[in-house]
Amino acid sequence: MLKYVAAACVTGGIGVLSYTSLAGSADQKPFPNIQSKHSLVAKHVTKERWAKLGGITTKTSGFTLGDAIACAVQFDNQHCGIYAGDMDSYIDFADVFDPLIQEYHGIDANAKHTSDMDVNKIKGNVHPKAPVKSVRIRVGRSFAGFGLSPGITRQQRLDLEKLLASAFGNFAGDLSGSYYPLLGMDEKVRQQLVDDHFLFVSGDPNLQVAGMERDWPEGRGIFHNKAKTFLVWVNEEDQTRIISMQKGGDVKAVFERLARGIKAVQESVKAESGKDFMLSEKYGYIHSCPTNLGTGMRASVHIDLPGWTAEGSQSLKDRCEELKLQPRGTRGESGGQTGITYDISNKHRLGYSEVELVQCMIDGVNTLYAEDVKLQKKHSL
Repeated sequence: MLKYVAAACVTGGIGVLSYTSLAGSADQKPFPNIQSKHSLVAKHVTKERWAKLGGITTKTSGFTLGDAIACAVQFDNQHCGIYAGDMDSYIDFADVFDPLIQEYHGIDANAKHTSDMDVNKIKGNVHPKAPVKSVRIRVGRSFAGFGLSPGITRQQRLDLEKLLASAFGNFAGDLSGSYYPLLGMDEKVRQQLVDDHFLFVSGDPNLQVAGMERDWPEGRGIFHNKAKTFLVWVNEEDQTRIISMQKGGDVKAVFERLARGIKAVQESVKAESGKDFMLSEKYGYIHSCPTNLGTGMRASVHIDLPGWTAEGSQSLKDRCEELKLQPRGTRGESGGQTGITYDISNKHRLGYSEVELVQCMIDGVNTLYAEDVKLQKKHSL
């Protein structure tokens, strides 16, 4: 039985709570036709497991295994193909989630996750001569008692937004700022958020099929501080996406602000409602997508790598794999690559602490930069 750490009681303190399934039953549907034949869903949602789990509905949001695998059924291009609708999903459908998560993250069945946000443990920083344009570090966090985005009910979403909007009002110092609900947003505000590249929008087919855009745009919004270096997305793919960023290459400063920001969100919500982040002993911080379990952290820089560009994109990809990094174009995960500027981030989420992942990114970027200088000479740049 999966256990999860919860500090969701009003009296405070972190305890280990055993979860007893309170799932209900739904009409058993026929075994689905999974279009993504090579996905992890196709491998782990067997007829036997479907027969056992296909009729279960979760207590928190009434989610089913059919809801969870909707993307793998609808599309033929999924690698993972599954989302959780609430914390219950990871327990009620553990016969599917556990082996799938273990395979994706490369962990064993007895693994435990450790979180560590102590910036003082970070050694060094990105080399001052490295052509880093900006640093961005984000995590996801979810509060106990509410469904995750694929399954959250309309009322839960509204209640969570109200709770967070109130919490943001308690932020002080460099974290203080304003919350902007998507519903009824002023056009000038909307355009400014677009210009700042802060606004998240509807229309992603995966998020739509997974159920994450129900009742759009109600219950969603964006908070940012006055300096626009600290943001919180409310009720997008996760209940919250907490983001710290700034121009230049000072990764430690961005990480330090993120740690303070996460603490501010957590403590403010807990003081008002008694609710805390969902934190599993085995899987770390709970997210809607199992690929984000653990830290939920993506620590990235935008850096010019002309030498690696000349060497070839596959060569860069292979080198990043060796360094436990992930290269992307600056237009995002599916936006492609243009020019010599790359988005370089940590590859892993689960099985490593936040400090370890940020250190890995710093060290890896410094290695890529040193190698890029040599490659520029090789290609006479």
